[in-house]
Amino acid sequence: MTGRSPFIVGIGGTLRPGSTSERALRLVLARAEQMGARTRIFAGSALKMPAYDPAEAARTPEAAAMVETLRAADGVVIATPSYHGSITGLIKNALDYTEDLRSDRRVYLAGRAVGSIVCADGVQAMGATLATLRAIVHALRGWPTPFSAVINSALRPISLEGECTDPQVAQQLAFVAEQVVEFARMRRHYEDRQAEHELGGVGPPKRSSDGARLIELTLEFMN
Repeated sequence: MTGRSPFIVGIGGTLRPGSTSERALRLVLARAEQMGARTRIFAGSALKMPAYDPAEAARTPEAAAMVETLRAADGVVIATPSYHGSITGLIKNALDYTEDLRSDRRVYLAGRAVGSIVCADGVQAMGATLATLRAIVHALRGWPTPFSAVINSALRPISLEGECTDPQVAQQLAFVAEQVVEFARMRRHYEDRQAEHELGGVGPPKRSSDGARLIELTLEFMN
């Protein structure tokens, strides 16, 4: 294993700086950094992009920066408020720009763990919004983490200074960060081993499917 630190990209929040979803996202990325990851966030004005148009080749600086950063990402965390029972148009539009990755070797979000965070001013819309977000991640070929965070914003669990005052919410956010970073490391381990096989450094590769081999290496990594 090379020891390269995984690169985790966060997308979330609203156009209002310091929204609950943005603060939650920053806490997740802070935990990822504590685990040795490198991070970058796209929130607030960084998400102010034109409606995605596949027929338009030109990209604003914000859109181009986000696409290039996602291209290099080992893991992704998405945080959205719940607007009328679903994710926001702002976050959906940002995710639509992953269409620019359609011709990449890693298409869309393939090979990346994706953590999900949903914030709602009440509990009624949380489940539907989370299901929508996870369905979008599946459609983009990402790997939704087993655990996702749902936050009742009405309880004000995160202060304006970014401190989480609710232990349960803090634990949820830590779980999301840990699962994204751990998967990114396992995936890198797998890719490094594949590269070693191709270079002939450790003998011929086993004739197993990529999925089966990844499971084998995951178990090896965890042991």
